[in-house]
This record gives sequence, C-alpha cells and structure tokens, in this order.
Amino acid sequence: MRRITIWLLSTVTALVLLFSYRTSTMGVGGGTSAVAVDRGGTTPGSGDTPTGTDPGSGAPGANTGDGADTGEGGDGSHDGSVAQTRWGPVQVRITVAGGRITDVTTLQVPDGNFRDQQINDYAVPILRQAALTAQSARIDTVSGATVTSDGYRESLQAAIDAAHLR
Repeated sequence: MRRITIWLLSTVTALVLLFSYRTSTMGVGGGTSAVAVDRGGTTPGSGDTPTGTDPGSGAPGANTGDGADTGEGGDGSHDGSVAQTRWGPVQVRITVAGGRITDVTTLQVPDGNFRDQQINDYAVPILRQAALTAQSARIDTVSGATVTSDGYRESLQAAIDAAHLR
C-alpha cells in the first residue's frame, strides 16, 4: 500500500510539473525590445518619406531614400525583401553612399515573445556590424540566432541586389 501511495504522488507531481512548464513560444513575455524596428510611417533620417504600413505595400527592393537609383551602386535607401522565417518575418534596409553600404536598418524581426526579443537584441547589432564590415551578405551566423541570421542574410542580399551593388 505504501509503494502505491508513493508512486501515485510521484506521478501526480510529475504531471503537474509537466503541464505547468512554460515554453518560450507560449506568448508575450512582456518587456520591450532594444532593437530599433521601423513599423511604417517615416524613414529615420530621410525626411518625411512614407514607407507604407503594409509589409507588402511596396515592391521588394524599392528605392525609398533621398537619392535616385542610378544603376551601379545606386545611392539612397534600398529595402530588402521580407524573409519569412520559422519565427516570423525579417526585413532590412540598406543605405548606400558612394557605392558602399553606410548603414543597415532592421525593419522587421520576429518579436512574438520575450525570448525572440532577447535573441534579436543580441543578434541584430552583431549582424549589422558584420554586414557593414563585409559590405556584402556573406556574413557569419550568430550563435543562438540561426533563424534570424538566415532571414537577415536573405533580406540583406535582396537589398544589395536592388542597389545594384556587387
């Protein structure tokens, strides 16, 4: 009788612990992200140029900046396509001056829960710096942010293609 009681209590305890476990994808964990994400409205640093509020409202890679797309190494801002990843969309915008990438801005990153925000707060600045240093989409994956890194590279390459950079 004593063994059955101990077994029953152990089983109940294990089930309670199992069902009360919260995964990182169970919902918003609160807090805000330190990653600057442009959710539409105006483009930072380019006056009052509207970017649209619908992610599909413009052509991917459209020139949205001050400068005209002048062919090889077109100066201005160029949006990459929206890369749909397992955890959500990733999109970047590059600013080109003199045929070089001078800035990379993150327009969209997965932010469905607190863990996504933590990962992206860590990974996006590393990916941005790597892109500026490499001047291409050939950048390393950030450990712990593989999905975001893959989406970032995809969108970055689309923006580079739209700017006609090599």
